[in-house]
Amino acid sequence: MNARARILLVEDSPADVRLTQEVLDEAGFDYLLFVAGDGEEALRMLRDPPTHLGGSLPDLVLLDLNLPRKSGREVLVEVKNDPRLRRIPVLILSTSAAESDVAGCYDAHANCYLTKPVDWGQFVGLAKALHDFWLHYVVLPPSVQAAPAA
Repeated sequence: MNARARILLVEDSPADVRLTQEVLDEAGFDYLLFVAGDGEEALRMLRDPPTHLGGSLPDLVLLDLNLPRKSGREVLVEVKNDPRLRRIPVLILSTSAAESDVAGCYDAHANCYLTKPVDWGQFVGLAKALHDFWLHYVVLPPSVQAAPAA
């Protein structure tokens, strides 16, 4: 992918949003970051990208599980059940490593599940790996905008 990566970060903690931005910068991402502070806002943004996302759907969604108003699990299920949104890679980024959380997210078709590293260097390493894998090696489907309606 040569264009700037469009990333929707769904995270309710302003400190974690800032940390994620710093880590993406340190990892060398060329990105546009959109932030939703809760699950309902995330779904609103995804369902109306011209109003909330500058016209296009994101290339990746980084989704926290523990969100107010609508949980990350609920957001994941709704995204993966929506024919216009289901092709967007959804990467769970959570502090939880609970087996039930991991299994439940994969059952709901998460594209991957990552636990947030507590160490700065490990977090930067994770971001670099995400950048290389999801934005250079993976062949993403054509624009989600073109996805057929069910």
